[in-house]
Amino acid sequence: MNKSKREFIEFMMESDVLRFGDFVTKSGRSTPYFVNTGNYKTGKQIAKLGEFYAELVNQTVGGDFECMFGPAYKGIPLATATAAALYNKFGIDRGYFFNRKEEKDHGEGGSLVGCKPKDGDRVIVIEDVITAGTAVRETMPILKGAADVSVEHMFISVNRCEYGKNPEKTTVSEVMEEFGIKVHSIVTVEDIHEYLKESGEYSDVLGRMEEYMRRYCVL
Repeated sequence: MNKSKREFIEFMMESDVLRFGDFVTKSGRSTPYFVNTGNYKTGKQIAKLGEFYAELVNQTVGGDFECMFGPAYKGIPLATATAAALYNKFGIDRGYFFNRKEEKDHGEGGSLVGCKPKDGDRVIVIEDVITAGTAVRETMPILKGAADVSVEHMFISVNRCEYGKNPEKTTVSEVMEEFGIKVHSIVTVEDIHEYLKESGEYSDVLGRMEEYMRRYCVL
């Protein structure tokens, strides 16, 4: 495991974002670990998180896109922090926007806030995790309804590597096949598992993690 991945896992744990215990995912699966980006709550944390995302975006697409989208609600601060870090660290100045859950019927109206995508724009999506792919399927109609944009890349914190509708394919693979979107993660469940093994302090969690991965992950 490289230094950057180890630092990100430790950052999530220190921020109480990566937690171990008994949880239930959006897809209804009982899981021994959970990633809750809603637990980032300080300026220092969100600034650091934006830097991790910006590093991944810069390595993957550089500045070859017009704007980034953060799906409500958790994607809003993620996209905002990423946009700021991309400019501060790499001089890449791009627009960002997000959606409201309820459409506004006064002022400028509409359900989108931030830069206005135009036909032909290349949009990247900034999200937290993908488990069942529900958020992606909710996001695409919003983006396509705004303009004739292309969405080829999505950036997430953790790839849980779990199967979706087809038990032989990960949700990430299904998203690629269904929408043509490549999903890039800062770390994967395999990285988290490797970190726990290397640390030697999580023997009680390791067995449950391995059982969960055998049951739900396609590795």
